[in-house]
Amino acid sequence: MLESRRLPLWAGRTAALLGIVLVAFTLRQAVAAVSPIIGDIRADFPVSNLDVGLLGTLPPLLFAASGFTAPRVARRLGLDGGIVLALALITVGHLVRAVAPGVAMLLVGSILAFAGTGVGNVLLPSVVRRYFPDRVALLTAVYACIVGVSTSVPAALAAPIAQYAGWRTSLAVWAVTSAAALVPWLIVLAQQRQLRRTDAGLVSPAPTEVVTRLWRSRAALSITALFSSSAICTYAAFAWLPEILQDVAGSTPTEAGVLLAVTGVISVPGALIAPLLVPRLRNVGWLIAAGVLSFALGYLGLLLAPAPLTLLWVLLIGCGSILFPVCLVLINVRTRTHGGTVALSGFAQGTAYALGALGPLLVGLLHDASGGWTLPLLFLLAVTLAAAIPAVTLGRPTFVEDELSR
Repeated sequence: MLESRRLPLWAGRTAALLGIVLVAFTLRQAVAAVSPIIGDIRADFPVSNLDVGLLGTLPPLLFAASGFTAPRVARRLGLDGGIVLALALITVGHLVRAVAPGVAMLLVGSILAFAGTGVGNVLLPSVVRRYFPDRVALLTAVYACIVGVSTSVPAALAAPIAQYAGWRTSLAVWAVTSAAALVPWLIVLAQQRQLRRTDAGLVSPAPTEVVTRLWRSRAALSITALFSSSAICTYAAFAWLPEILQDVAGSTPTEAGVLLAVTGVISVPGALIAPLLVPRLRNVGWLIAAGVLSFALGYLGLLLAPAPLTLLWVLLIGCGSILFPVCLVLINVRTRTHGGTVALSGFAQGTAYALGALGPLLVGLLHDASGGWTLPLLFLLAVTLAAAIPAVTLGRPTFVEDELSR
């Protein structure tokens, strides 16, 4: 269980705190930086709608692969070493995309950046638990908020930067932030080596039943299902929301990019509040239901009355993103051990992002098949409503290890 003794926030862990903040700021930049400037990229070399769908599918696909490999990375390199590897991959990926001569190299750079992002996604909850066991909810709230900002900043700035400095500069600039995030983690590694803490980089192994039988835990499956619904809706929005808004609401490319950024900005208050509420609520299902309702109303609005109230529907879709920080904190509060947290994080995020990879692809296929956005939006609405099931099953607080030991 989480430790109850509270230490000063900066007590011997300043570099780790700064590192967590900077890593969180890098975790969505590679995802959100491309779709607002896809038109500028197409001016230099051909990018088909299938390529756009593939770019939208790659993040959850690579995040899924990272979900299953990150625990092994943590065991081999330690949590700190795993974070360093993640940031190195992200930095190289940004630079490769910026110099890409064609769509193939653009995809290669995206694969590198998304693989690094996926490793960071999985390891960060465990990093928070390791360095701040007395403030898991607070630090989860902080980094979930910053993840929302890391979505909105590239989405808002990508088109203006591309307009004045070119799309290559617009993609390359984010390598600076991921390279800067490496600094505190290199300091942490040096500190641990100096202290000669032989267990500093290791993750306590999860009990065998936690690793091999997570599919038998109702809590683990419910968190995974909730994460899956959130991932499908989120990455479909990253890939297609700007084009949907241009087609159904008449938004300009710049306006559509700003509206995509709005979904990230509006998610910040929810990301701050949700992790603080989850450990205190007797029934977290009500908070999950609020996120499901927000997503559903946003998609219904785009279906029924897109143009007059576009901003309202985008705000509601952004509010639905509260499901993401809820899942992150549930991974910590529904496990008892560091190893259990890493195992559940890899299982839930790996499975969720594997399913989430279908979101952008299916939205693109449904659009091509129907010639419009009605079917894709109905699909996203159905996925959202499916998240009502975990809202019921997660109402009663249980620990994954306890379920598996019965």
